[in-house]
Amino acid sequence: MAEQAQYEELARQLSAVGAVKRDLARIMPPDCPAGSAAVLTLLGRNGDMRMSKLAELLAVDMSVTSRHVAHVAERGWIQRCPDPADKRSRILRLTPAGSAQLDELSRRSTELLADRLSDWTDDEVEQLIRILSRLRASFGDCRSAPRSATPRSPAPRPPVPPTGTTPAVLDTTTRTPAST
Repeated sequence: MAEQAQYEELARQLSAVGAVKRDLARIMPPDCPAGSAAVLTLLGRNGDMRMSKLAELLAVDMSVTSRHVAHVAERGWIQRCPDPADKRSRILRLTPAGSAQLDELSRRSTELLADRLSDWTDDEVEQLIRILSRLRASFGDCRSAPRSATPRSPAPRPPVPPTGTTPAVLDTTTRTPAST
């Protein structure tokens, strides 16, 4: 098990991840803040869904989700269609304009990461992906009650995304500045 000083250093290094997220947010188009990018990313990755499912995936309150959805709907990036199973509900669907916007966000993110990590080897990038995936899996659902501080066996390693897949535009399960 790691020493207390190692965990303290890890906490300091993780705070630097905020700088990476801020750089990613700075390259987004002005009309597409982080919350909107998260909505597009989730719909692109998971397909059509109800607003309640989107709020769950975003890990934010329904009122925050509604604001994000209204923003992207006003720009024509998503459609809100009646749910055939429940006419009171709406199904959110990415439009062709939304898919184009998502492609642009992905392009910008990929270019920034490629530029900033240009001196990294492919193996180092794969290793970072594996470690961050494992870290995220260790924290699980960020909305759940805190786990006890008792030691436990190591979590199984999550699968590594195949090389060449579209990277996530932003981490969509953590709260972004636009969603707080």
